Amino acid sequence: MDSSTPFSDWMQAVQARVETVLDTLLPAAGQHPARLHQAMRYAVLDGGKRVRPLLTFAAGELVGADPARLDHAAAAVELIHAYSLVHDDMPPMDNDTLRRGKPTVHVKYDEATALLAGDALQTAAFDVLTARPLSDDAAVQLQMIRTLALASGSHGMCGGQGIDLYSVGESLSLPQLELMHILKTGALIRASVLLGAACGAVLSDDEKARLDHFAKCVGLAFQVVDDILDEEADTATLGKTAGKDAANHKPTYVALLGLKGAKEKAAELLADAHSALAPFGDRAARLAQLADFIVDRRF
Repeated sequence: MDSSTPFSDWMQAVQARVETVLDTLLPAAGQHPARLHQAMRYAVLDGGKRVRPLLTFAAGELVGADPARLDHAAAAVELIHAYSLVHDDMPPMDNDTLRRGKPTVHVKYDEATALLAGDALQTAAFDVLTARPLSDDAAVQLQMIRTLALASGSHGMCGGQGIDLYSVGESLSLPQLELMHILKTGALIRASVLLGAACGAVLSDDEKARLDHFAKCVGLAFQVVDDILDEEADTATLGKTAGKDAANHKPTYVALLGLKGAKEKAAELLADAHSALAPFGDRAARLAQLADFIVDRRF
């Protein structure tokens, strides 16, 4: 899409494209075992802002990547994200009943089906990531697989979720809270950017480091804003239960810094993200716009 296209139009076009790709890649609802496949589709389709796929496409534009390659990279990241939400919402974890404005998967179906759906979505992500060439260099694609695996496991998303669960009712320092969210939320956001960048022209080490720093800042900013919204927004706006973190005495940026301090932290991270992108010039316009969207969002 032309770089002069308004951001909102670009975002809607990418979201629609990703929805179509996911619909095509997921098993058909009637395919045996039908109940499991219906739960998988329910968890993934028709909902969410698709922030991670948007970041993948924006990073891909920076390196002139083939959109067909970005389709698979973006879908793989979104499948991991969807699986994590299914499992996070279950009774042993957050025990939530609402996600994206509709009943959570374990409520809509049952706990066993939700557990299996999450497992299947996780493995589907790696099937998608390996189903076709996403780089001219096989070694680069192998590194892409490792990037997503590390971002998803105990050194990334799962590790951060573990720290979150083990920290309920405890007071964390700012560095401890940041580490938790660098893993829990930031790792997959970072992977989204790196996978998109890997689908196109090779970047220098300095450029890769700048892109990585941008992704780290955006990942933290995303979580800071999530904490702010949990405090300020209502359930109808969020599409999930509002105020639950405070009610469960979870460590958050608002709890640690206060509402004003959390908003200042988000603004600092946004400025740092923009600074990291500055040397890329107009090539990074979509990434810069996405950073603004993430920090300014209201849901």
